[in-house]
Amino acid sequence: MRAHQIMTRPVITVTPETTIVEAATTMLQRHISGLPVVDAAGKLVGIVSEGDFIRRSELGTQRKRGRFLAFILGPGQTATDFVHEHGRKVAEVMTPKPFTITEDTRLEEIVALMEKNHVKRLPVVRGDSVVGIVSRANLLQAVASLAREIADPTADDDHIRNRIIDALHKNEWCPQGLNIVVRDGIVHLGGIITDERSRQASIVAAENVTGVNKVHDHLCWVDPMSGLYFIAPEDDDLAKAG
Repeated sequence: MRAHQIMTRPVITVTPETTIVEAATTMLQRHISGLPVVDAAGKLVGIVSEGDFIRRSELGTQRKRGRFLAFILGPGQTATDFVHEHGRKVAEVMTPKPFTITEDTRLEEIVALMEKNHVKRLPVVRGDSVVGIVSRANLLQAVASLAREIADPTADDDHIRNRIIDALHKNEWCPQGLNIVVRDGIVHLGGIITDERSRQASIVAAENVTGVNKVHDHLCWVDPMSGLYFIAPEDDDLAKAG
């Protein structure tokens, strides 16, 4: 399998000038843990993730270094820490020049890159443009589908997957973090919903795409008020049976 067969698209992005508050709010509302950062021309210039919000002055979690270590590191590192902890724009906290992959990158290469560089997500680029993103969640969904001993994806499966994504993204009830794997016309539909009515609507939308033989529901429901998280009924039944 390759990146284009499991990646999430379209990708939600921010710019270097986006405020920290706006970026954090977007991540919370969309239930995602990282955002590619693009410039005015749409070129990837960085990535911002949950980890970039851990050491913040608002939380009182600034990095505290002993005098000796501060002396060894020098004033430059202290200045860098200050910008990261007090910055107001994404440009001031993001990781510049992130590791990237292409649509044809094989899954084993993706996993190796994640492990070697200790990253949880990789933007998928075509030239300078971001066309998707592969996260650990995408890999988990691929593993789940493989565990069901479904045949390897075909070229037509790729077309079916793209048509399902297009069909769902036209609607305001489209699941967040949409994650779709298709093999032999069998669809594994993943993502996050905040209204149970979106579940059946998403399933029906997928079922109406030409070439789809069956849809497996892996949509997780998150209560927007309490943050409680519930797996899909189908997955819950499998877990109990196991």
